[in-house]
Amino acid sequence: MNLSDEVFSLNNNRFINRDIEKEMRESFLAYSMSVIVSRALPDVRDGLKPVHRRILYTMYENGLTPDKEYRKCADTVGTVLGRYHPHGDASVYDAMVRLAQDFSMRYPLVDGHGNFGSLDGDPPAAYRYTEARMEKMSLEMLTDINKDTIDFMPNYDDRLKEPVVLPSRFPNLLVNGSVGIAVGMATNIPPHNLTETIGAVQTLIKNPDCTLDELMEHIKGPDFPTGGIIMGRAGIRAAYATGRGKVTLRGRTRIEEIKGRNCIIVDEIPYMVNKKTLIERIAELAKDKRIDGIFNVRDESDKDNAVRIVIELKKDAIPQVVLNHLFQFTQLQDTVGIIMLALVKGEPKVLTLKQMLTEYLDFQVEVIRRRTQFDLDKAKARAHILEGMVIAADNIDEVIKICRTSENIGEIKSRLMERFALSDVQAEAIAQMRMYQLSNMERKKIEDELAELHAKIKELTEILGDNEKVLAIISDELEEIKKKYGDERRTDIENISGEVDVEDLIPVEDCVVTLTDIGYIKRQPVSEYKIQKRGGKGVSAIKQRDEDFVQEMFIASSHDDVLFISNKGIMYKLRCFEIAEGSKQSRGVNVINMLPLAEDEKIAAMIKTSDYDEGKFIIMVTKNGKIKRTPLSSYKNVRKNGLRAVGLDEGDEIAGVRLTDGNAQVIVATRNGFAIRIEETQMRPMSRTAHGVKAIKLREGDYVVSMARVREGASVLTVTDKGLGRRVKLEDYRIQHRGGYGMLNYKTSEEKGYVCGIKIVDEDDDIIMIATDGVIIRIRACDIRIMGRYATGVKLMRVSGEDRVVSFTRAEHDDSAETEKIEQPSEEELQKELAEAAAEEQSEVIIDEEPDDEDEDAGEDTEE
Repeated sequence: MNLSDEVFSLNNNRFINRDIEKEMRESFLAYSMSVIVSRALPDVRDGLKPVHRRILYTMYENGLTPDKEYRKCADTVGTVLGRYHPHGDASVYDAMVRLAQDFSMRYPLVDGHGNFGSLDGDPPAAYRYTEARMEKMSLEMLTDINKDTIDFMPNYDDRLKEPVVLPSRFPNLLVNGSVGIAVGMATNIPPHNLTETIGAVQTLIKNPDCTLDELMEHIKGPDFPTGGIIMGRAGIRAAYATGRGKVTLRGRTRIEEIKGRNCIIVDEIPYMVNKKTLIERIAELAKDKRIDGIFNVRDESDKDNAVRIVIELKKDAIPQVVLNHLFQFTQLQDTVGIIMLALVKGEPKVLTLKQMLTEYLDFQVEVIRRRTQFDLDKAKARAHILEGMVIAADNIDEVIKICRTSENIGEIKSRLMERFALSDVQAEAIAQMRMYQLSNMERKKIEDELAELHAKIKELTEILGDNEKVLAIISDELEEIKKKYGDERRTDIENISGEVDVEDLIPVEDCVVTLTDIGYIKRQPVSEYKIQKRGGKGVSAIKQRDEDFVQEMFIASSHDDVLFISNKGIMYKLRCFEIAEGSKQSRGVNVINMLPLAEDEKIAAMIKTSDYDEGKFIIMVTKNGKIKRTPLSSYKNVRKNGLRAVGLDEGDEIAGVRLTDGNAQVIVATRNGFAIRIEETQMRPMSRTAHGVKAIKLREGDYVVSMARVREGASVLTVTDKGLGRRVKLEDYRIQHRGGYGMLNYKTSEEKGYVCGIKIVDEDDDIIMIATDGVIIRIRACDIRIMGRYATGVKLMRVSGEDRVVSFTRAEHDDSAETEKIEQPSEEELQKELAEAAAEEQSEVIIDEEPDDEDEDAGEDTEE
């Protein structure tokens, strides 16, 4: 109940007056979250839904291991319901049956005895007739569960504890896959080959920055328990690269002559296809003459689900033609949609192949560390007791005397602790020993055990202190599982002529990428913005929330890499086409749905690149005036959790990022109208984590707003937040030493506005500007006159009220757009403006100080 709900009494009954729309909304949301988190979706760590996890843990508790006798499924189902799963018995039994079906699970986790269904869709026998126990492989799911490797939580009535997740010593989510439908989302992860999947994990262990191609050298594609043939690799790569894709799966067929008649023999059918329904469909199509040439269809499959469907053909039928028709009209060729959706830290996320393997590997690192810590604590506790026993063995006669002359164990303990300075634990262990054990205590035997424990403690401590050793343990144990349970692929993959990769399906086009202040990002084709008159109002480009505005905008090819630098100095990476495309009015998608940002982290700058050549550099400048230059190749392998891009002082933020060729010049501009032009070579290359050096001295209240890379033959465009702007010749900005105050770039005021940025532009460029209200305007750069550095400029964009220009970018001119003729100012107005600018230039005092002798420290120049 909310505090806003009205509570009243009527006929001694208490009522709550509540809006039914709000009640339905909140109730449905609670139901949706329950279905998503606690029922329908698997956990990325063990690949199990709660019901599957509870079934395996209950069987483990009941001792139904592979070496024990089968037990009635009714007993297991009832125990699961009573202890952990307060739902219907059908839900538990159906889940248990699926874990035992060798045609549903690539590696079954339950060993069923009895009728557990068939490929024909026959239901399993009732649970009072069937029996089950754990498969050998399911023991690997629970290995070391009693060594504090995972967390436990209270069951539904707080009587017992159940595991939050199973240790899962092999990547079960990929190996056995998962299918589930939640509210508003669904998952469909196909099964994979154990040998291939473990090989991919071991590759990730050796090289955390490995590419998708390197992982796919091991994982060729899904490996279905019913075999079949996957047609083409494009769908597989799309699924592994983006988390979504489709694969075409065919049954395995061959042409055979039986009694003088050509026959199509089907030895394998696609995954999850009902064999009985498939045969009925083929017979129906043959009867209706939709597939001509079929004489008879019969099922010769055996009781062990070994498929053999014989399709006899007419004498004059061409087998390949009939087979093609079967692929076209029946489920002998089926489409398998892949949605790699799983729970990551309780949140549903669509994962790429590498992300899924990385999440599993991170979990296994935690499992091994917790197991090692458990063994270490146990070894230390035992060693502590043995150290007390050594003392007791050295003074055995006195210890026996104390035991004989004491009235109870409590007195024995206190006297031992006082006499030999033993701990409570040591005294307790000695006091609990029987007299013959004390008298026969062998010091040599105790010392040998103690030496073994000390060696074990040293080894375990080294493991906890060395992550490489932890990863080596994971790799070795996975190798043992691979040797024990690994097998050959059942599903083949065939190439298709003319097949295109997922990236080839995406057109190469220039896009405008925009990012708002509160984190909404989208891309749009540049062609969406047509050229308008200078000083126009523009068109609405984004539907924004209150107090939101676009803070970053640039042009990129749809196949470029987009590098994101956050306010904490962390870099993330996306392909441009992975950014959701939006309409002019849409807000886009919040960037937290695409990047793993922390709670108080936001994107401060974006930059595009198509390659990572050794000769390229990234220059970053911060609001407090620090600048840093780092080789672009240092950022080639950006991990999914980001990469440290720059060290930032407390309170500082990224103000600008540019790519250079190693010999460029940059102009750094401040909000209050100052700028400095410096050569890149004044800054030595630094590591990713360095803080940088001073670029410009800032006056009180001023800060850096922008940085532009110099390009010969171009001009410097300065734009204020009031929509004024003008171009200045590049020669008007002389090269200065890094660390000075710079020179006056624009005389700011409340009326003219403050500098929102600068840009190096050419005559044939277009300028795209955006204001806080989401309105965008596109104008020709050549329509903006070249003036002096002291000129006010002209109105580029009309803003009203509290709105202001927040960002602008340049784009190549679009010849397909019609350019409206711009009304030029009169000669009288032009002369007046030039005279005012000249007077202002004569009266202006320019401060161009040299840098201090002592520059600021470059910060820590070491890798994290």
